[in-house]
Amino acid sequence: MLPEIMLAVLWVGLSAYVLFGGADFGGGVWDLLAGGTERGRPQRALVEHSIGPVWETNHVWLIFVLVIMWTGLPAVFAAVASTLYIPLTLAALGIIARGAAFAFRKVAAEPWQQRLFGATFAFSSLVTPFFLGTVAGAVASRRVPPGVARGDLVTSWVNPTSLISGALAVGTATYLAAVFLTRDAQRSGRTVLAGQFRRRGLVSGVVVGVLSGAGLLVLHADAPRLFDGLTSGKALPLLLLSIVAGLASLVLLWRRAYVAVRATAALAVIGLLWGWGLGQYPHLLPGVDLDDAAATHAVLAASLGSLAVGAALLLPSLWWLYSTFQRD
Repeated sequence: MLPEIMLAVLWVGLSAYVLFGGADFGGGVWDLLAGGTERGRPQRALVEHSIGPVWETNHVWLIFVLVIMWTGLPAVFAAVASTLYIPLTLAALGIIARGAAFAFRKVAAEPWQQRLFGATFAFSSLVTPFFLGTVAGAVASRRVPPGVARGDLVTSWVNPTSLISGALAVGTATYLAAVFLTRDAQRSGRTVLAGQFRRRGLVSGVVVGVLSGAGLLVLHADAPRLFDGLTSGKALPLLLLSIVAGLASLVLLWRRAYVAVRATAALAVIGLLWGWGLGQYPHLLPGVDLDDAAATHAVLAASLGSLAVGAALLLPSLWWLYSTFQRD
């Protein structure tokens, strides 16, 4: 029972990072696509205002996921970190460069410095979720065997499933960001910006839907076991929930229901993420089930107990932070 609880806690942390960290990355992508210095200034100002208070906080969830995997599923952590160290290192460099550039752009005095830091922030926001998505695709397509660096260091993450997963990660991030930014613009009375991000949200939502459909075709050819788990097993209801919530999000966004669309957009993403988890469960790696990969009972009990104490302190603080900056 403890391994299942630890895996569920891990997936909750991953869900939080995909939602909050994903929207954070997506804001950087829209920063990249905002246009020239003068034309894109209002959009960049909104992005900076929206993610400024929480951009460091969002990565707490990534640290949480890594620590849970390290302590609760050490065999999985060792295999993933060693086989996929190239995309993980690139993602880590992107996170560091992105954070540093975001901070330095605020205090840069010269226009060329602002452009340099802005370009670094925006480009890192694009490539980082892509590399994280390739990692997910490598695990999903069973290209990470157990053991230290037993998988191919290149083809494990450069393959059809990983590439479509990376593209889907970028698309999901941009869609979530557009949905969140529409409400932020509306709340501050900037109706023109709200309309701009509404249109971008509609376009990116359609793109994500197309990528999701293409992803199923890729899984059918490249990862048939996961495809069967998603389309004919216990994960199918979650996949259908994701599709319905995604379509509802487009309708709500079209009708300018900017508060309600946040919930349906998040539900669409969570349905897809948990569908993947259920579709692969209990197989974490080729030939490795959850019971094989989990740490000892003593380690799991101590880790979950520590998490309960930490959550009692952290979650109210996070709620206060997010709710404070979402008030009208």
